[in-house]
Amino acid sequence: MRRLQVIVILIFSAVLLIGCGGEEGGEPGGEPEQLTLITHDSFAISEAVLAEFEAEHNAEIVLLPSGDAGAVLNQAILTEDNPLADLLYGVDNTFLGRALEADIFESYEPAALDSVPDGLELDESHRLTPVNYGDVCLNYDKNWFAEQGLEPPQQLAALTDPAYEGLTVVENPATSSPGLAFLLATIGVFGTEGEYTYRDYWADLRANDVLVTDGWEDAYYGQFSAAGEGDRPIVVSYASSPPAEVVFADPPIEEPPTAAVTAPNTCFRQIEFVGILKGTEHQELAEAFIDFMLSEQFQEDIPLNMFVFPANSEAALPEVFTQWTSVPEAPVVVDAAEIESNRAAWIEAWTEVVLR
Repeated sequence: MRRLQVIVILIFSAVLLIGCGGEEGGEPGGEPEQLTLITHDSFAISEAVLAEFEAEHNAEIVLLPSGDAGAVLNQAILTEDNPLADLLYGVDNTFLGRALEADIFESYEPAALDSVPDGLELDESHRLTPVNYGDVCLNYDKNWFAEQGLEPPQQLAALTDPAYEGLTVVENPATSSPGLAFLLATIGVFGTEGEYTYRDYWADLRANDVLVTDGWEDAYYGQFSAAGEGDRPIVVSYASSPPAEVVFADPPIEEPPTAAVTAPNTCFRQIEFVGILKGTEHQELAEAFIDFMLSEQFQEDIPLNMFVFPANSEAALPEVFTQWTSVPEAPVVVDAAEIESNRAAWIEAWTEVVLR
């Protein structure tokens, strides 16, 4: 009888263990656990990569694109009492201060942070984890400058020279992420006080017939001479835009028609983060997904999907990406807290100088 009791207890324990399954994800063979990721509209990753995470964790990843980085953060803040998602991806260092001040993220420190350069880790509280980075720089039409016998600009100040009158298109910092990054680059270079400030620089750009569009797509594909029907051979884009020209060229081309200006103090580095939103009912699965986002598998899928650099320094880069991307050695740096304190005033001052 005693032996039979022991056997019954062992069987019952085994059933309990099987029923509990893993620590995160849905039960094996059961309904998948749903995890919602709210993102900016430019988020892109291979379906096969997401499918591997889903299969491993018996999960279903739901993507919720919600506008640009600022719009995504605003939506998360407004719905903090009833979150629309479990995680938020796309907050960058231009909105980092606001994101942390809103206190809408749970703290989580993934082990893979050991492979992320210290310069990308801007949140000591580990509420926001760096995923990737890219440099906003001037791009130019190589053929146009060769045909005109004019040297491309190598410093921001050059754009105010009469030789470059009517050649540049930029994005509005109030409505565009790269537009805001470029404004911050000019603030970092020319400053806010002194005999010649960023306001003076933008006044000179306006006098030199700079063109302003609401967003990157119109600037790059609508007004930039190398990518559309436009007549502007200089555009604010990314240091990694040239390899995209090669990857998407039809018919194929051997080298990009564009190049980026990456001299010291000409680019602004954008770092994008992911965080777990407070109120999630899927904390462990959300932590597992952040681990996955920093894995080499996910990180190596980033460059040819979003054309930015992976945060994990151990991730291998595609040859076409490294061949045609010039990495700025000395990008402009503006402190995240200073951005948060002055962003609205800087944009308003820019609007007053450039658009009114």
